[in-house]
Amino acid sequence: MKHVALITRPDKPEAVALAKSLFAEFPSVRFLIEPHLAIPLGRAADDDATIREQAEAAIVLGGDGTLIYAARLFRGRNVPLLGVNLGSLGFMTEIPAAEAVDTVRLLLDGRARVDSRMKLACRLFRAEQLILEDEVLNDVVINKGALARIADHETWLDGAFVATFKADGVIFSTPTGSTAYSLSAGGPIVHPSVDCVIVTPICPHALTQRPIVVPGDQLLRVILTSDVADVYLTIDGKAGHALQRGDRLEVLKSPHRLQLVRNATLDYFGILRQKLHWGER
Repeated sequence: MKHVALITRPDKPEAVALAKSLFAEFPSVRFLIEPHLAIPLGRAADDDATIREQAEAAIVLGGDGTLIYAARLFRGRNVPLLGVNLGSLGFMTEIPAAEAVDTVRLLLDGRARVDSRMKLACRLFRAEQLILEDEVLNDVVINKGALARIADHETWLDGAFVATFKADGVIFSTPTGSTAYSLSAGGPIVHPSVDCVIVTPICPHALTQRPIVVPGDQLLRVILTSDVADVYLTIDGKAGHALQRGDRLEVLKSPHRLQLVRNATLDYFGILRQKLHWGER
């Protein structure tokens, strides 16, 4: 690999120090860097288009939110992402800063362990017109805003009626996103090797409406059938779109996947034990 992107949050001074270490260790690599990182490093910056088109891999210095941003930046391309945990939790950014250089060396030598993670494609229709199309790594969420009123979410799977969820909202999550918002709303943890969608109603009016897991290759359709103001669609927690009665959301497994570089010394359940403190008193 000759071109590697460095993706960081603007407010991470420790990322600057780590970037300097990577420059020193790998002088033959052309690192593509964002303007907010280029300034303290005294280097020329690259724009998003250059980073997106030229990067053969990306090193993410931050937390899971930064990695989700990187996944959106490279959507449509199978660019391996190596997440170095400079955040607080780090389900996906699982490489400790102390192991960053060694793991990057494995990646550049083609010896890194890489997982292929499912992503979701979503489309939003209004009056049969496509008004939004996007791709997500964690989840697509329909949720209410400030008003405490439930909405009706008529849900179908491959043409079969599932239920009308009377709830504050509904989360459609990938297995990777099962440890995010869905978990907080009572959804299950699903191993990332399973290609499926977790459908989790948020605070349903009927307590018997529980989260369900459906095949990832079947089309989910959700129609907002109640006339409720202040309802929004959120894509990976980043982009919000106001919804109206009659809007139809379609969710399906994306043809694109995330290539995630793994910690060579820790498996998925080790990550869960470490982050969720399983077995500790």
